[in-house]
Amino acid sequence: MPGNTTTPPEAGLDLVVARRTDEAAGVVSLDLRRADGAPLPAWTPGAHIDLVLAPDLVRQYSLCSSPQDARVWRVAVLREKEGRGGSLHVHDKLSEGDPVRVRGPRNHFALEDADAYLFIAGGIGITPIVSMLERAERLGSAWELVYGGRTLASMAFHDVLGTRYGERVRIRPEDVYGLLDLDALLGTPRPGTLVYCCGPEPLLKAVEERCADWPADALHVERFTPGEPRVPLRDGAFEVELARSGITVTVPPDRSVLRAVEEAGVRVLSSCRAGTCGTCETTVLEGTVDHRDSLLTPAEREAHDTMMICVSRAAGPRLVLDL
Repeated sequence: MPGNTTTPPEAGLDLVVARRTDEAAGVVSLDLRRADGAPLPAWTPGAHIDLVLAPDLVRQYSLCSSPQDARVWRVAVLREKEGRGGSLHVHDKLSEGDPVRVRGPRNHFALEDADAYLFIAGGIGITPIVSMLERAERLGSAWELVYGGRTLASMAFHDVLGTRYGERVRIRPEDVYGLLDLDALLGTPRPGTLVYCCGPEPLLKAVEERCADWPADALHVERFTPGEPRVPLRDGAFEVELARSGITVTVPPDRSVLRAVEEAGVRVLSSCRAGTCGTCETTVLEGTVDHRDSLLTPAEREAHDTMMICVSRAAGPRLVLDL
């Protein structure tokens, strides 16, 4: 793929806001480039990057440009007045020409090859799916997109997608069509079809419920916010051995593995601390995991070879991590 480099996700890039565009009501997109025009690291559809907006303000945004264009990374950001401050910073403080520190890309929502796809997007959840459509076209797969939002004016990229792909894209603003008809879309499983869905939590939960009779690996979702918390599998403390550091820490019930590791003096890259971004993903060398993230698939969880240490815990008395 053009623009492939050896830059690891942990190594930040100093990029420039090359263009700022109002994509919809309350949605702004940023084109990010290197100041010298050099190519950016390669990425695949579904990937996201970290914008380091301030020392204590790091937020993740899906890439929605073309993976074939190594010159630019584009993100689109919804203004959220009741959010945690990241979107307001982007909307109110970032202008064309401004520098911004970027980490990544990472991908926990990768598009697997398939004969057919059903894409379902809600609101700003369209962002990771934009590049997936391009990939599905290149694969020659059958696909359709159903895209819902509050109003047409609030739905980013609706005009571009409709013009580019025609009838395969169904734009369904709620004030005209009501809620998406998920029963019609998902009521009957389709062999060989993968479902990719991103959007607000009520949409994701409704899609998950209607895909209960689909093959276990058919549905792929990406969450912007954590799912409902679950009761931990283990009440008491457990030990975590850090294999590379030669340190063993005790993790009490009221502390995360990440916090315990940090307090032991071991640096781990992290961001959301809620199990949604994947920044703190760590290899598990021994032990079983009580997975509490919103990223891993059922098959990935059953392997017990990786975990998000900001939220996930031990299912037994001990873990050994590659730290």
